[in-house]
Amino acid sequence: MHKAARFVPRLDARTAMRGFTMVEVLVALAIVAIALAASLRAVGSLAASESDLHQRLLAGWSADNALAQLRLAHAWPEVGERSFDCSQGNLQLTCTQHVTATPNPVFRRVEVSVTTPGRDGILAQLVTVLGNETNRSL
Repeated sequence: MHKAARFVPRLDARTAMRGFTMVEVLVALAIVAIALAASLRAVGSLAASESDLHQRLLAGWSADNALAQLRLAHAWPEVGERSFDCSQGNLQLTCTQHVTATPNPVFRRVEVSVTTPGRDGILAQLVTVLGNETNRSL
């Protein structure tokens, strides 16, 4: 009886060594490095944006508080400009209140601008009109 001969493929040098070449590995590492650098830049940009948004939020609260204090005082603000500390949380802020006359002598325009000491630019700005409640009859 004759046994069937098995087919055994021959392995030559090219098929015996499987894997990546050094150039392929370096290209893959370069692609991964570029992707990581781009993602780090995006995360850094998000962190800076969040910090700026937080500062603007606190500045808006400070401006709103300054105007609320004027309304609650029921006082007739003097025309002119004054600056005062209006810090919120751990953020140093300076409020500048600018009061101007209006065509109607019963009202005054009040503008509050909030800045950070030592930095350029206004973080928040609110404007309102206040009526003269000191001469108003009840």
